[in-house]
Amino acid sequence: MSTLTTKTLTTNSARLGVLALTALAAGSALAHPGHPDSIMSATASLAAGFDHPFSGIDHLLAMLAVGLWAAQHRQRALWVLPLAFPVMMVVGALLAIAGLSLPGVETGIAASVAVLGLLIAFAVRLPLWGSTLVVSLFALFHGYAHGTELPHGSMAALYGAGFVLATAILHAAGLIVGVVAGRRMADRVVRIGGVGIAAVGAYLLAA
Repeated sequence: MSTLTTKTLTTNSARLGVLALTALAAGSALAHPGHPDSIMSATASLAAGFDHPFSGIDHLLAMLAVGLWAAQHRQRALWVLPLAFPVMMVVGALLAIAGLSLPGVETGIAASVAVLGLLIAFAVRLPLWGSTLVVSLFALFHGYAHGTELPHGSMAALYGAGFVLATAILHAAGLIVGVVAGRRMADRVVRIGGVGIAAVGAYLLAA
């Protein structure tokens, strides 16, 4: 990955962090008015958010898959897709915190695992706007699920920062695996991994 790309990723990650903190801060008062004695500590709120993406195989695989698929695209997708997912995930979380309804959340999450796995398995390379649209749609479902499971008394901004950080780590892991595999001509390994991810998604859809 070039130095310019790395700097771009770092800059956009910092901007994303500011966006997440600012947006979710507005939701904390809405979600938990009053009751100062029941407020979780800052560390506990951050930890709860950070743990959530790792709490289910559906979240974990979808976020890894975004990084893997971005690596298959290369060029601008290397940073656009891993940036679009957490941004739209924050939007989904805010919808949940605001009490707005988003139908088919569990189905959408399971479908994200299955579809992203298939896209990786077949090394599908869409135009950047198309791949961004796919990733953004699935991110809404994941973010909404995070928002609905906001622990009582937690600080929404820090909870949000936690799950955004965890998501970024999982995206980075997928990116690294995908880029390294590409350089070593091991794309087939990544595509086989995509088959496995799709299989888990199909199981989740059927469950």
